[in-house]
Amino acid sequence: MREVLASRRSGYVSVVDTLTWISAAVALASASTAALLGYWQQRRIASVERLNYMDRYGASLAWAAFDLQSRLFNILSGRYLTMFLVQGTDKEAELARRSTVFVIAEYLGWVEILRRDVQFLDLGSSRSNRQVMTQLSEIAETFNRATARHDEFRLFRIQQRAIGSVMIHPGGEPGRRRCLDYVEFCELLDADSRFAAWFSELLADVDVIATDMAPAEGRLRSLQRELVELINLLDPDAVRFPQFHRQVYTP
Repeated sequence: MREVLASRRSGYVSVVDTLTWISAAVALASASTAALLGYWQQRRIASVERLNYMDRYGASLAWAAFDLQSRLFNILSGRYLTMFLVQGTDKEAELARRSTVFVIAEYLGWVEILRRDVQFLDLGSSRSNRQVMTQLSEIAETFNRATARHDEFRLFRIQQRAIGSVMIHPGGEPGRRRCLDYVEFCELLDADSRFAAWFSELLADVDVIATDMAPAEGRLRSLQRELVELINLLDPDAVRFPQFHRQVYTP
């Protein structure tokens, strides 16, 4: 009888142990599944967030690129700086000088905002994102490139990032950043010597180019063409900028 009871107890314990292991395995599987689902949910949220940033910042970057390429087009055509800086009043000359530097700085500001919030290496695998990254790199290299005669509008990569940084409005946060507007830019030029120091050479370069554009023409033409290509990538359906507003300068 004792042997029978012992056998039954043993069988009962075995069943309990088996159920315990099964419960533990089910709990582990559930936890693993929940963790995996949570991971993919976070990935999905992050992906959507990056796309939202790209949509929001991409539009602003496109406008900044458009304003800069438009100014370069007018400079290359020989009209803008001659009309306003050389032949204009002191007020017109200062507006031409400052606004030219501003459109450069604003473009670099939006590039830096995009770099900070979207992080170039985490933009996703889409072909269009890779093309945008490549085009931004080409523009940066054109700013950085040394020329044989003069270096007007030359900016080392670290200078490009520094100028972009000081152009970011201090009150922003990830996903809600913006660049300084023209009024804020001019006020800081007048009131903040550390801010103004980042733009002193560019302001002087505008005066040099106004009197003799030839040494800087190669850089200006390359930048204008590359900016138009960037706009084509950011606005491929010409929703924001009609095609006739994004012409590459040809002498």
